[in-house]
Amino acid sequence: MKKIVFILSFILFFALTGKAQDNKSLPKQYQEAVTDILSKIPDAATNKATQIMDFAKSLLGVRYKYASSSPEKGFDCSGFVSYVFKNFGFTGARSSRDFAKQGKQVALNEAKVGDVLVFTGTNVKQRTPGHVGIIYSIDEDGKIKFIHSSSGKAHGVTVTDLEGYYKTRLLKAVTVVE
Repeated sequence: MKKIVFILSFILFFALTGKAQDNKSLPKQYQEAVTDILSKIPDAATNKATQIMDFAKSLLGVRYKYASSSPEKGFDCSGFVSYVFKNFGFTGARSSRDFAKQGKQVALNEAKVGDVLVFTGTNVKQRTPGHVGIIYSIDEDGKIKFIHSSSGKAHGVTVTDLEGYYKTRLLKAVTVVE
């Protein structure tokens, strides 16, 4: 019983301090047990991203409506993104320009599922924020899909590949929920 309490105390302490993978200071008899237990605990950030995506996916197909952030009426792009993140405690932004200013900017190759992509409006030459979406998935080749409310052909919440037209409009990626 003392062994279990010690291991669980160690895991809790190091998980809270961000040093969960550094168990080298433990006696050898505990290192393997800690590594095994840690491998079974989901990473908090991954879990949060999964929750965000599950919630966002539940809104697929909701129609596009300019200046709206209501699933009953429809969403514009930033209305959709703000509605999703509001359900996870983030209330700092409503417009694409707000999202461009909020959070922590990350390089696209370091972005992760749940991060916000900020795009220009439909005029690519005007390099000011005009559209936002949330990274939906990143495959093993680094190809990104994002979920957003589009006024285009889909005319509602949809998942789109980050390539071509949208890739040329991309301004930045930001992390808004850690």
